[in-house]
Amino acid sequence: MQSRSETLRKAYAARILRLAGVRDPRLESAFAAVPREDFVGPPPWRVSGGLFGLSGGDRDIAALYDDVLVAIDARRGINNGQPSLHARGLAALAVKEGETVVQVGAGAGYYTAILARLVGPSGKVVAYEIEADLADKARANLAGFPQVEVRAGSGVAEDLPKAEAIIVNAAATHPVRAWLDALAPGGRLLFPLQAAGSSGAMLMITRPRDGGDAWPARLFGGVVFIACEGAQDPAAGRRLDAAFRRGGAEGVRWLRFGPAPASEAWLAGDGWALAPKMSQTSG
Repeated sequence: MQSRSETLRKAYAARILRLAGVRDPRLESAFAAVPREDFVGPPPWRVSGGLFGLSGGDRDIAALYDDVLVAIDARRGINNGQPSLHARGLAALAVKEGETVVQVGAGAGYYTAILARLVGPSGKVVAYEIEADLADKARANLAGFPQVEVRAGSGVAEDLPKAEAIIVNAAATHPVRAWLDALAPGGRLLFPLQAAGSSGAMLMITRPRDGGDAWPARLFGGVVFIACEGAQDPAAGRRLDAAFRRGGAEGVRWLRFGPAPASEAWLAGDGWALAPKMSQTSG
C-alpha cells in the first residue's frame, strides 16, 4: 500500500513537469521517487508560491508537494527552490545515465538526489555547497546515494572534476572559466546569468565535441537566485542589466571566444561574448 507521501509525489511530479512544459518520463520518475520532506527539515514548514514572502508554519506534508519554495534557512535567504523552474532546467540539461554531473549550490541536497536518480548507480554527482553546515546536512541527507559526493566549499575553483554536465544553483554575472574548462566535449553548463540583487535568465552552454571558438548557447526563463560567491563582478553586472533592459536575450545562440564585433554581441566580457550569430570570420 502506498504511503501518503508516495501518493502525493506521483501527482506532484506529473504536475510539476506540466507546469514546466516538459515531457520527460525519466525526470518525472526522479521527482516522484525523492521525498521532499527528507531534505527541508522538520515541520512546521515555511513555503512560498512566489518570489517574495513566506507563509507561516505548515505541518501538512501536502504543502511540500506543490510548485513552491520551501525555506531551509530564512535568515540567510536559502530555500529549496521552485520545482517547475528546476524541472525546466534539468530537462534542458538532459542528464543521462552513467554521466558525471557537477552541481554548484547543493543546499540540503533535494535536487542533488534527483540528479543522482538521473545518473543512476553507474554515474556520479559531485555536489558543492559553500555553507559548511548545509554541506553537512546534504551529506547526511544523501547517505543513501553512493554515487553522490558532497564537497564543502566553493564550486568556483580550478580543480573541478571533468563532467558531462554542470548545473549551478546560484547567480553569476558571466560564464565562469572554471566551469567551462571542466566541461567534457559535448558537455552542458546551465547557470543563472544574473547580477546580484537583480533578475536574469538561465544560460545553457554546450561545449562542441570538435572544439572551436563558438559554443552553442541560449537563454531562457526569468529567474531570481542568490548570488554565487566568486562569480559576481559589479561592472559585468551593470553591463548585464543593461543588456536585459535592451532586450534580445531570446536571440542569443552562441558563446564566442576572442574579440567580438560590437554589432554582434548581445553581451561582451573579457575575451568572450554572447551573440545571436557567428561572425563571418569566425573559425
